[in-house]
Formats: sequence, C-alpha cells, structure tokens
Amino acid sequence: MKKKETIRLILILAIVALNIGCDQVSKSIVRQKIDYDENISIIKNHFILTKVENTGAFLSAGNNLPEAVRFILLSILPVLVLGYGLFYVLSKNKLSSGVQIGLCFLIGGGIGNVYDRILFGSVTDFLHLDFGIFRTGIFNLADVSIMIGIALLFIQSLKRKIIKPASLENNI
Repeated sequence: MKKKETIRLILILAIVALNIGCDQVSKSIVRQKIDYDENISIIKNHFILTKVENTGAFLSAGNNLPEAVRFILLSILPVLVLGYGLFYVLSKNKLSSGVQIGLCFLIGGGIGNVYDRILFGSVTDFLHLDFGIFRTGIFNLADVSIMIGIALLFIQSLKRKIIKPASLENNI
C-alpha cells in the first residue's frame, strides 16, 4: 500500500510541475522573442500571439489597487491558498482521480502566475483567440491550466450529482 501512495504523490507533484513548467517555458520564450503589443497571427487572425504584462489578476482586475494591497491580494494570499491546496491534494488519498488531477491543474496554473507576479511584478500574457462572437482577452498557459482544472472539477461535481441520485433510487 505504501508503494501505491508513493506513486500517487509522485504523480501529483509531476502534474503540478508539468503545468508550471509548460507555463514558465512558454512565457520565457515569449519574453525573449516577441515585442510588446506585437501581433503574430497563427491561424488567420483567429489565434494571435501578442505580449502584454498584466499587473492585475484575471482581465487586469485589481490593476489599479495600491501596490501594497495588490501585493497582499495577488501574491501573499494566493501563495497561502495554493500552499493549502497542495497540502490538501497530497494528504487526501481518498479523492477521486478526476478531482486530484483537476486540483493539480488549478494549483500548477496558480503557481505559474504567482511566480511571475513575485519575480517580475506582473504576469506575461500572450495568447488571444478571436472567432467573431467568441473573443477572449489575452491569457497564458497558466490560465489554460486553471480553466482545465475548473472544468475537470465541474465534470466531477456533475458526475457525483448524477451517480448519487441513481444509487439512492436503487436502495429504495
């Protein structure tokens, strides 16, 4: 049983590290190779690379806060939450695989963005999608990790709600 738990812990840390690594490598390349506000069309103006620095959170929320408040809300608080999240996923071995993977994506993406905020004072964003009625803000791979994590947790929540009522009906 101890070997199975060791493998689980290694996989959790590997998924978190892969999310952080992909994010940080992509941001490093963008910082070196793309100029600010340069637009590089990848797929006919639908998938565009453009480098911007975001000192706020999602869609620049909190960008205008005083620096000390922004540091507390966007650096210190997230470090505490992400630290607890990592502790939680590592210590709760009864969580479903989907929940564990979803949390790993959330934590990895969160760490990627917080790392940038602490090291550089801002987060490098560079991906933009524009499909007419579907248009995104500029984001990065950490944001993609976070959204995948949320989607996985949402799917797990739906599964639990669908499976539980069905199992309760069988017991009646």
